[in-house]
Amino acid sequence: MNVRRSAAVLAATVVIGTATPAMAADSSPSPSPSVALPSGLYGDSDPTYDGVWRQSLALIAQHRTKVKPADKAVDWLLGQQCKNGAFAAFRAEPAKACDAEVMVDTNSTAVAAQALSVLDDDRHMDRAVKAADWLKSVQNKDGGWGYTPGSPTDANSTSLVVGALAAVGQDPGTVVTGGKSPLDALGKLDIPCADGGGFAYQPDKKGKLTANGDATAAAVVGVLGLSMVSAQADDKAGTGCDDAAPAANGASYLAATLKKDGHLKSALAGSEDQPDYGNTADAVVALAVTGGKKAAQKPLTWLEQNSADWAKANGPAAYAQLVLAAEAAGADPRAFGGTDLVKQLNATGPAPKTETKAAAEEKKKDDEDGGVSVWWIIGVGLVGGIGVGFLISGRNKGRQA
Repeated sequence: MNVRRSAAVLAATVVIGTATPAMAADSSPSPSPSVALPSGLYGDSDPTYDGVWRQSLALIAQHRTKVKPADKAVDWLLGQQCKNGAFAAFRAEPAKACDAEVMVDTNSTAVAAQALSVLDDDRHMDRAVKAADWLKSVQNKDGGWGYTPGSPTDANSTSLVVGALAAVGQDPGTVVTGGKSPLDALGKLDIPCADGGGFAYQPDKKGKLTANGDATAAAVVGVLGLSMVSAQADDKAGTGCDDAAPAANGASYLAATLKKDGHLKSALAGSEDQPDYGNTADAVVALAVTGGKKAAQKPLTWLEQNSADWAKANGPAAYAQLVLAAEAAGADPRAFGGTDLVKQLNATGPAPKTETKAAAEEKKKDDEDGGVSVWWIIGVGLVGGIGVGFLISGRNKGRQA
């Protein structure tokens, strides 16, 4: 969902999205990581701004497709957590205790909590709850969250935290500060049907709300109290704009926005005509949970036909985001536009426990042939492509001037 501030955080803004992830700015993989890549980490691009994000998305996608991850993949994520429960985007020295120099954030913490909540051992749920407790300790007085503790509430970060709370079994509507819950905070960003519907990322300096697809896709899922783990098609819901039903209101805006081309467009300056694959995947989830499979079909079909190169260029988080979209909309992620998304995701990191021996041997052989990852090569070739939305949904891109 969301990321920003300072030179480092600004880069993350282009990294974390819905989504966010939120469900988060779009980026392409770095051909030359500035830090050594841990063996348990998914992806071979620089993890400085999205290590925890992409690892968490990979683990969630594997859970939803009944893949048991490698122990070292889980251990890597566990090792990133600070003693107080929070997570930063990436810590190069996890053995070193977190201090004031470690820039923890709500997005990394929320997505990690969702990932840890689905792992087998009770100890992992305990860690997820600890992350959720930290999130509650930095809740804003309006009931929501910004990217960093104390920063202004935004739709993407708040929706990610709602997902974390839901994943650990807590009712987001009962998590309050100053009498306000995250659902109240999202309600303040909901735009009336008469003004076009949808959700704003944040109010602008004059308090005006302007809808955008990124924030709306995230908020639709958040206002329903759903997580990346639980989002599933609901054919009984609806997408007609209704001021009394914020989720349907947001879905109506998305449906109208997607009607012409079947995809959302990038909100990055100078990129108005470029498709935003990540946020389109988030929109599939939002439409599926409000209007069912039929409502999500057009953008889902567009992704099946057009997202292959984007996913190859952006690696594990992109594959995971597509898996989550397919899963939520009732499609088969193992046969997505002729691609096995699950196999492609698994190939970007340590072989899962449930990966076949033949697949593991094939991956080992590929690693031995020259020692250069095929994903790195493809990433360099496509480095100009639009990046991962909800995943690293450049929160700044959705901000109002």
